[in-house]
Amino acid sequence: MSTETTAGHGHGHGHDTDLDWEAMADNLEAYGELSLPALRSTATRLGSLIDSPTRIFDVGSGPGVMTSVLAEAFPAAEVIAIDPTPALLERALARGKRLGHPISVREGELPDLDDGRLGTADVIWSSKAVHHLGDQQAALTELASVLRPGGLLAVAEAGLPMRYLPRDLGFGRPGFQARLDAVQETWFTAMRAELPGSVSVVEDWPSMLTTAGLTSVGSFSTLLDLPAPLSDVGRTYLHGHLTRHQDVMSESLDEDDRETLAVLLAPDSPEGILSRPDAFLLTATTVYTGRKP
Repeated sequence: MSTETTAGHGHGHGHDTDLDWEAMADNLEAYGELSLPALRSTATRLGSLIDSPTRIFDVGSGPGVMTSVLAEAFPAAEVIAIDPTPALLERALARGKRLGHPISVREGELPDLDDGRLGTADVIWSSKAVHHLGDQQAALTELASVLRPGGLLAVAEAGLPMRYLPRDLGFGRPGFQARLDAVQETWFTAMRAELPGSVSVVEDWPSMLTTAGLTSVGSFSTLLDLPAPLSDVGRTYLHGHLTRHQDVMSESLDEDDRETLAVLLAPDSPEGILSRPDAFLLTATTVYTGRKP
C-alpha cells in the first residue's frame, strides 16, 4: 500500500536483486499519490487502534508517500522512513519537506532492523515488503521485536488484484486481465521460490502475527476506487504498470495476448491505455494488525 511494485504486488524491498527500485521510483510515487484516499483512510484506522504514538517506523517506505501520510495523521510523533535504496529515501525526505510533514530517513532493511541502531517504535507500518523476504515468518518476528510494549504492527500483505480494464476491450480475446493475473501469480510464486532462504508457509497472516508473539490480532481492508474516466495521471501510471508486465512477463503470454498488450501500450492508439475513456482503477488492500504485550 505504500506504493506499487512489480507486477502489481505492491511495493517492498528485501533481497530480490532483480528489481531496480530506483528505476521504478516515478511509478511507485505515482501509485502512492493515486492511492492517497485509501492511505489516509488507513492512517485514520490505525489511529483508532493506538493512542498518541510518539515514534513510528515505515519499513520499506519507498518514496515515502505513506510516511508523509503518517506524519500528517500523527503530528506529535517522530516518523521515520526506512528503506535500503538511498534514492527513494531522498524522495521521501523531499516529499516530507515539500508537504510540511517533518520526517526522518534511515537506510536499512529486513532482516537487520533489530541491531540496536534504530531503537524501538510505538507503531510499525510495512506495506508489501515482507513478501520480498525468503522467510516471511522470521521477518514478522523481527518487526515485532522492535515494537515497544503495547506497540502496534500493521502489515499490508493481501487484498484483491487491481482492476483497471473492462472484460471486453473491443479487440483481442475477452478476459485479458484475468489471464494477466494468472501469469502474474506464476511469476510471483517463482520470485518467492528464488529468494535466499525461501521458506514455504501458509500465508495465514493473523496466525503468523500470533506466532510472532503479538496479541489482539485483527485486520481491516481499504478500497481504492477511481472510476472511469481516469485522470491522465492515472492512465500514465497504468501505462507504466503494463510496461512492467511487458518487460517481465510477456514471454509467458500467448501471441494473441502479447498483441493485445502491445496495442494497450501504443502511445497513439485510440484503444491504448493512454487514450481509453473506460480505464479505471479499483483495488482493495487488507492490513493485518497485532499488539505487542
